[in-house]
Amino acid sequence: MILTEQVCTRTPPALQGQALADLLAQVPGWSVVDGSLRATFDFTDYHHTMAFVNALAWVSHGQDHHPELVVSYKSCAVAYTTHSAGGALSINDFICAARASALYAQRAGA
Repeated sequence: MILTEQVCTRTPPALQGQALADLLAQVPGWSVVDGSLRATFDFTDYHHTMAFVNALAWVSHGQDHHPELVVSYKSCAVAYTTHSAGGALSINDFICAARASALYAQRAGA
């Protein structure tokens, strides 16, 4: 399953055990911290940081799955959980993490 080709669903179940580990292996640079899926993306300046944030907001809105963002001058920390899964991690978090990483890779090459 290619995560960037998947679409978020309305009420996904919470992930546990091996299913969680298998999906985590598919999103390099992401880790599970305090129950959320997290990564930090670094940029050269505020303009590039905000361009990423705005593009990620567009992607998130399209998937109807929105991350917690902490934005600073040269970085953006992204954290996902799924409210409809009781605040646990679901496939939606990994789909969006993969899409965020792809967006970052695309923008870094721009």
